[in-house]
Amino acid sequence: MSRIFRLSIDEDVLTDELFAFVCDPRSTRYQRTVVKELRALAPGVIPVMEMMILDGVDERRHVAEYVAAVIGDGADQDVFYVT
Repeated sequence: MSRIFRLSIDEDVLTDELFAFVCDPRSTRYQRTVVKELRALAPGVIPVMEMMILDGVDERRHVAEYVAAVIGDGADQDVFYVT
């Protein structure tokens, strides 16, 4: 069955925002707009970003690889539906 709705997501901007979230040491990182929007659209992304914080991710490419797997052109549908 084809999808009824399609969202337009700027992959680079989302990656930048999520990387900023991961690198922000303050507890106020949860007040970022990207977090508020993802809680409504794809709440499973936030725990993955929290794991990246715990893992000490400090390179944007790790976040970019995750974003590509979830929403990129070759998105893994299993990953997409989990989030």
